[in-house]
Amino acid sequence: MARIAGIDLPKNKRGIIALTYIYGIGTKLSADVLDKAGIDHSKRVSTWTDDEIARIRQVLAEYKTEGQLRSEVQLNIKRLMDVGCFRGLRHRRGLPVRGQRTRTNARTRKGKRKTVAGKKKATKK
Repeated sequence: MARIAGIDLPKNKRGIIALTYIYGIGTKLSADVLDKAGIDHSKRVSTWTDDEIARIRQVLAEYKTEGQLRSEVQLNIKRLMDVGCFRGLRHRRGLPVRGQRTRTNARTRKGKRKTVAGKKKATKK
């Protein structure tokens, strides 16, 4: 099993897909990394040699991935909250940040709804 940037890559997947398991690497960057390392995109992780893994690590050292990227993203969010801009306020309140509606369909950010029983009106006779 290949371990790159602290992540165990799945053995049975193709290299271009397996590299996307690392935070900060998508399909495009994965293809670029494999091209720079000189490895075929369709080659499975289980067939990579130690030399090829070392070349991939060397190429990935140029990019921010995993812990370094996660901390940078968190610092960016914290900066927005400290400044008090609109996006920072939305982060602070746990609401959608990018202009989505909240009257319906905001369950991911707002959380599971708790139903509250309605008051019954007293009937006049």
